[in-house]
This record gives sequence, C-alpha cells and structure tokens, in this order.
Amino acid sequence: MPLITQIVIMKKSFTTWIFGLITGLCITAALAFQNSNLQNNSNRTENKHQWFVPDLPTEISFAGERVPLEQWDVKERLDRQVLFNYYQPSNVLYMLKMANRYFPIIEQRLKANNVPDDFKYLCVAESNLVAEAISRSGAVSYWQFLSVTAPGYNLEVNKEIDQRYDILKATDAACKYLKTAYQKFGSWTAAAASYNCGQGGYNSQATFQRTKNYYDLMLPEETNRYLFRILAFKYLMENAAQFGFVLENDEAYPPLQTRSVTVNQSIPDLAAFAIDHGTNYKNLRLLNRWLRGRSLTVRPGKTYVILLHEVK
Repeated sequence: MPLITQIVIMKKSFTTWIFGLITGLCITAALAFQNSNLQNNSNRTENKHQWFVPDLPTEISFAGERVPLEQWDVKERLDRQVLFNYYQPSNVLYMLKMANRYFPIIEQRLKANNVPDDFKYLCVAESNLVAEAISRSGAVSYWQFLSVTAPGYNLEVNKEIDQRYDILKATDAACKYLKTAYQKFGSWTAAAASYNCGQGGYNSQATFQRTKNYYDLMLPEETNRYLFRILAFKYLMENAAQFGFVLENDEAYPPLQTRSVTVNQSIPDLAAFAIDHGTNYKNLRLLNRWLRGRSLTVRPGKTYVILLHEVK
C-alpha cells in the first residue's frame, strides 16, 4: 500500500476515534446532568409546602336562614369560595383589621333598621370595607351604589358631595334596599342575591323558573357565586383564630375618635375651615370622604355633620 494511502487511513481512524471520544464524553455529561436534575427535582418535591383543604362547616345559615349543604352544588359552591379566600390570607387579615373599625358602625345601623347582622358580610363582599372601592360599572365605596340609583335611596351625589362615601348614610341606604327586597321575595337570602343582580333581574329569573328560592335558581354566574362569597367571609372571619388568622390586640385598626360639627352655612374654602378647627384638609377629607371638592354649598334649610378629630 502506498505511504500516502496509509497516512490518509491513519488520519481517518484518528478522526473517528476523536469523534467517538467526544460523543462519549457528551453523552456521559448529559446523563450526569439529567441525573443531577432528577436529584434536584426530587429534593424540591420533598421540600415543597403542603396545601390542605380547609374544613367546611357542618351547617351554616345566613340571616337566620339555613343553607342546604346537603345539596351537592350548594356544598361545592361554598367550598370553592372558602378555599379561594382561605388561601388569600393577606386579604382576610386586612379585612379583620378593617372590621374592628367599621363593624361597630355597620352593626349599629343594621340593628336600627331591623336588618339582620349578617348583612355586614355583604358589605365585606362588596368592597372589602375599603371606602374608595370602585367597581367596573362605576359603583363606589362601602356598599357599591351607582350614581344613578343613589338618589333613590336618599344619597346626595354632586360635584361637591357624594354620600355613597358616608358609611352611616350608605348603610341606611343599603338597609332601605334590602328591606324592600325582603318584602318582595320573602327571604333575606333572596334579598342579598338581588343586591347583586337587581330586584328586576332576580324576579325575572324567579318567575321563569317558578321559584324564589336562591338555592334552586340558575342565575348569572356572578350572582351564583355571590351569596357563597358572603358566606365564606362570614365563616372565615367568625372563626379566624381557628383558621390561623391571628391579630394581636393592638394590630387591628381602632375606631376613629371624632367629634361632630353641624354646619348650616356654605363653606367656600374647606382647607381654611379645617385649619380654623385645628386640623388640615387631608385629615378633614379622610374623616369625611363624602366631601369630594374644595368647598361645600349648603342650601337653605339643609345641614351637614362634619367629623373632626377629637381634641384630647
């Protein structure tokens, strides 16, 4: 065999050997990397948090009306809302903080209007007790009234005043709606559901489906969930410590200490008014969120109550 041919063959053999060596090293490295990943994944699996399904109540009621948990769809809809809200602990804790400030006010107005105490949880479901809450439809504040419907419930709304932000007046307005709905449907549960879809919407479905019983009705999906959202807040907030939502005594937001000033004349400059009364415009607005501008026009015969920080 000529020498040149031998050299060519030797080069090809050497190249093949090098290629095989490199391929073998790559396969070995890939297998080692794969095994390492499997080991890491195994370790991560072992170290994962465990998530548990919170227990449902064996029985629960709303406004004294029993919830039929023996119905599979009723139980599962409640389960969904309890599960969803249980795993939003920051939101539950925040509402517990806010409830310490606002529940006494809401409870007092519900009682004065002969509306069941459980409706405070409807307020939670509507706004999370956040004064500045605004829905996609433009409903605002604690009880989520629309500007077009608010006047029908004795809530004044204009460029200077929006009493939807007044928790006392808005709670009274909500009570007026709920009592009317209760008289129409004969059930506080139906009244609560109609707060979401409207009395006309609820009545239309009830007429077509030949029942006023909320738990037997097929309603728009938001209303299907609505009452169970309220029930979930009631269940979790009334059993907060049992579910691990713990607030120390000084961690909940305290009720605001205020004094009242009744005004029967227009105030052209609310900032000056605030300074004259020992406060500032920001604090005046925070305590009186229904004040929406820089001035307050008081028509003859009208009066307004303005809250100021209590002087110690």
